[in-house]
Amino acid sequence: MKMSDILVETWAYLECASRMLRSPKKAPLYMSPVQTECLNLDYYIPQNQENENTKRFTDQRWERIHMARSVIGMYIVGFFFIFLSFFTGVAGCWKRSKGNILATGLLQMLAALVDAGAMGLWHGVHYYDYQKLTDEMSYSNWPDVLKMSGVTQSFYGWSYILAWIGVGMCLLTAILFLGAACCVVHEKKMEQAKNMQYLMPVYPDKRQPYGYGYAYPGPYYTHGSQYGGPYSY
Repeated sequence: MKMSDILVETWAYLECASRMLRSPKKAPLYMSPVQTECLNLDYYIPQNQENENTKRFTDQRWERIHMARSVIGMYIVGFFFIFLSFFTGVAGCWKRSKGNILATGLLQMLAALVDAGAMGLWHGVHYYDYQKLTDEMSYSNWPDVLKMSGVTQSFYGWSYILAWIGVGMCLLTAILFLGAACCVVHEKKMEQAKNMQYLMPVYPDKRQPYGYGYAYPGPYYTHGSQYGGPYSY
């Protein structure tokens, strides 16, 4: 196998190589949908399950593993926020509800922040791999011939680009939904202002509209009564 014919793409949970002439022995590789040889990364879960590899791990190696685990966890949380925002978004657009639209924008904003944090942690894992780790499993202990330019190449593939595009789209969606909530509030205020000119103010008044006893007939006039009559004398 020529090392110059290997291009490596590392992602959160797998590592892929293209143009590999011969697969390494005892490596559980599989073909991805984009025709690359991929290997699933081991996160050593549960952590208390010790083996020959974990006994030799340094503190920095464990920090790198914890950050890699956090990448997966934060993406799961981000997908959960997006899942909730789907229902609030449909309800908000159907009912033109300010509260549902605002909740959708906030959920999308949280999803964008969580996913951006996951990408930041992924870059932290990449930094640990190439700059900080010095154990026997790290890049620093590779043979010098493998570190030469043109022998082994590492690059960001399509999955990395799509991940950042997804973060940007979540942020754009959040901004649009928050703007839509403001538009709905402004529209309802304009509608109320138009209807106000057709409403007559009504103020409470506790006074009697007419004099007391106005709607009832007067007393029966008899001779000698105290009310008297027109000819009483």
